[in-house]
Amino acid sequence: MLKEEILRLKEEKNAVILAHFYQKPEIQDIADYVGDSLALSRIAANTNKDIIVFCGVYFMAETAKILSPEKKVLLPKMNSLCRMAAMIKAKDLQEYKDTHPDRFIVTYVNTRADIKALSDVIVTSSNAQKIVEHYKDKKIMYVPDKNLGTYLRDLTGYDIDVWPGYCYIHDMLTIRDIKKMREQYPKALVLIHPEAPLEVLQKADFVGSTKQILEYATDSEATEFIIGTDEGIIHALQTKNPNKTFHLLSSGLSCVNMKRISLEDVHQALLHEQHEVDVDPEVAEKARKALDKMMELS
Repeated sequence: MLKEEILRLKEEKNAVILAHFYQKPEIQDIADYVGDSLALSRIAANTNKDIIVFCGVYFMAETAKILSPEKKVLLPKMNSLCRMAAMIKAKDLQEYKDTHPDRFIVTYVNTRADIKALSDVIVTSSNAQKIVEHYKDKKIMYVPDKNLGTYLRDLTGYDIDVWPGYCYIHDMLTIRDIKKMREQYPKALVLIHPEAPLEVLQKADFVGSTKQILEYATDSEATEFIIGTDEGIIHALQTKNPNKTFHLLSSGLSCVNMKRISLEDVHQALLHEQHEVDVDPEVAEKARKALDKMMELS
């Protein structure tokens, strides 16, 4: 069977398979590690394997290559791109930096390598608040997610400018969605990812990254939850909590690009060691500094 062949090839080629929580269930099931951006970045930086097969979107595989330049990093589907990452261009960020030299650039991990190279520090949804609080005395530009940046500004009261980018999945959530689902499931707690609009987050019982949502639901005594993030997390939630019930906040919460990778794609990537992701060494060196700062502060 395909699954067994993937596992055989993985051992033969001394490879590790990483998968984000938003991947299809069958991809999560064959991965060595399933996690959010921060956890997967740490694993990519410390793995002793020769090959990293990254089941996610392009910027994630690119980040793995920056953190482990000596490894071969494969992205099973090269057109797995992040729409938010495409909402900021290096030339535009450089222009902003030139006209706002007093702004400290805090950059969300959901960005391409050339954006990371122009940044002072990288953050994920798991560690953004902690890292921003470390730089509380600085004037900050948060790129590229306006929603997470606005949430941090509201949370801390700091001087934070925000780039007008967003995740098209989380940005679609509305207060109306929460009202409708609370009426339908009055005993359920609402857990939402901070890439959603501020007015939506303010109606949640808990706001956190995918990993934090998973941990909260697992540790909670509650048995029913409404989940405001990509449907991919439901698989991990249900696997860890078979006796609890989970409802998606909106039926449209599914990133097309995160669902592109199939078992056959993983098999072909390993078999032929194809779809290798590379990063310009000069860009990678600059981006690595911002990523290392994130690791240091996390």
